[in-house]
Amino acid sequence: MTVLVEILSWVLLTLGGISVLIGGIGALRMPDLYTRMHAASVTDSMGAMLVLGGIMLQAGWSLATIKLITILLFLLLTSPTSSNALASAALLAGTRPIAEAKQEPGEVQ
Repeated sequence: MTVLVEILSWVLLTLGGISVLIGGIGALRMPDLYTRMHAASVTDSMGAMLVLGGIMLQAGWSLATIKLITILLFLLLTSPTSSNALASAALLAGTRPIAEAKQEPGEVQ
């Protein structure tokens, strides 16, 4: 049983690391603020869930696992909220998405 838990935890840790890496590459490759923010926020949440899940399996059922669950809940609540607040602030500041910036006023896409 412990070998299965070890393998599953390393699979989760590896997938979480790959998810965060892909999000970082996506944040560098995307053309504007909104698409970069989307790439980073989606993979940030998924990567955090996978990595913390792998660490929880490594830790077993202990006080550390309860703390990790608390951290995961905090991240899952604050990450989307902060991304939404950043997008709203950018929109209020006048930063327009690239697809919208290419349109002429009144033109329907």
